[in-house]
Amino acid sequence: MARNPVFVFGSNLAGIHGGGAARWAYENRGAEWGVGFGLTGTSFAIPTKDWNIETLPLGEIEKFVRRFLKFARARPDLTFQLTPIGCGHAGYTPEQIAPMFKEAPENVMLPDEFRAVLSPDNPDTAKDG
Repeated sequence: MARNPVFVFGSNLAGIHGGGAARWAYENRGAEWGVGFGLTGTSFAIPTKDWNIETLPLGEIEKFVRRFLKFARARPDLTFQLTPIGCGHAGYTPEQIAPMFKEAPENVMLPDEFRAVLSPDNPDTAKDG
């Protein structure tokens, strides 16, 4: 029996899942209140905001993304459905966040917004010959 993919959403370090994808994950996929990073239920929180619900700098978000990608590589038995984290309440654009996922393993399903940015057809991300 196929399992639902793990729902990956943007969170805050306080684990207050009050709105957007975080609230949906809390209500539908077992995201735990108070857990701002990691796997709970069938969801995975990646912080894009701090303890005071202020947007984290891109460098801080990238550290959490690297930890998530390491986890995803270690769990090839799971599939991860990534939402466009950081592009809602945190206020970043896909062009700012998507490059953090350019080395995502095959078990991470990227959102359309990130795939468009990372596409080899995109002149901003195409690799030199």
